[in-house]
Amino acid sequence: MLYYLHEVQRLAMAPSRAVADALTFAANNPMNAFSHTPVGKAMGSAAEIYSRMTHRYGKPDWSIENTVIDGKTVAVEAETMIHRTYCDLVHFKRRTARQDPKVLIVAPLSGHFATLLRGTVEAMLPDHDVYITDWIDCRNIPVMSDLFNLNDYIDYVIDFLHFLGPHSHVIAVCQPSVPVMAAVSVMSGWGDICRPDTMTLMGGPVDTRVGQTAVNKLAKDNDRKWFEKHVITTVPLPYPGAFRRVLPGFVQLSNFISMNLERHLMSMNELFDHLVEGDGEAADRKRVFYEEYLAVMDLPAEYFLQTLEVVFQEHALPRGEMTFRWQQVDPGKIKDTAVLCVEGELDDISGVGQTRAALDITPNLPRSMKKYHLEKGVGHYGVFNGRKWRENIAPTVKAFMREHSKAPAKA
Repeated sequence: MLYYLHEVQRLAMAPSRAVADALTFAANNPMNAFSHTPVGKAMGSAAEIYSRMTHRYGKPDWSIENTVIDGKTVAVEAETMIHRTYCDLVHFKRRTARQDPKVLIVAPLSGHFATLLRGTVEAMLPDHDVYITDWIDCRNIPVMSDLFNLNDYIDYVIDFLHFLGPHSHVIAVCQPSVPVMAAVSVMSGWGDICRPDTMTLMGGPVDTRVGQTAVNKLAKDNDRKWFEKHVITTVPLPYPGAFRRVLPGFVQLSNFISMNLERHLMSMNELFDHLVEGDGEAADRKRVFYEEYLAVMDLPAEYFLQTLEVVFQEHALPRGEMTFRWQQVDPGKIKDTAVLCVEGELDDISGVGQTRAALDITPNLPRSMKKYHLEKGVGHYGVFNGRKWRENIAPTVKAFMREHSKAPAKA
């Protein structure tokens, strides 16, 4: 019922959104004398913001066409290497003969599309052969397809690391920290030759008993039945995934916005000011961010509910009680995959200390192969995007990978 009500509301707003689009067009038309007046600019700006905030955004394009290597511009092409029901493995193929280390970036399956990590990919491209998990919107996956849970997630990570081969590296951004660490633990226990040389965990909920946030409190205060009743619903017709049980993207987006409502209201006010003042460059930056931020996808209900229990309620991984298929997940098996943990000082989703906990539950990994980086003055998004990511965090990640790479030296 929740999804149907959302669709009815979206359709009901279509006429007013069309009016706002028309008003925006008219107000931005230089042939319209009214558009040059303060009142005209204000009306056009308000109409554009209304249209943008009520519009449904589809999956954004990667829009990564080139990178700079050794001072030269090199063309880049996003190519799907593996297609799974719930995820594609995308390779950013660079037109160069350089054989740089392979890195798998595991994007979060938590509401936003993987394109939210565009800045993460761009920073890694000059020095690495980059692959990323590109999750598929459950709204478009037929209900007759196989279900997908946390165990399947771990399977995907292992499969993709096998595809990359020995001496690769893996980066988990936020939510994937637990399944990625589980995958590396399992592979280490197997003696798998494709276990990565390094594992970087960024702003992830490895141990949610520390660094309490609103996210942890919500999971702690409500049981599985509460979440099933209040946030899980079925996809309506005419979507391809009709009748599939999901956590809708619009529910996740509402939660994201409510956690920082004042900040988003200020941001919208800044966009309004930029539009009225004619500051196109500043307005474009805001537009690009919100077109990405407001684009959301539905999650498999069974995956969300299992993650809720295992990660946020049972704390199974740090307590040594997590299982994968038929075996126990034991981080103590990690003995030669170097671990870097990155946190943001102002992270209000994965609090400080939650990711660092990974260093405490790997007792058989030498201290020389462990590193912790706390970035001052950044929140959750700033850990993997923005200026401090580019200038401080990304260089730290790259240096860590170089230091602990076991790949044979090039002739």
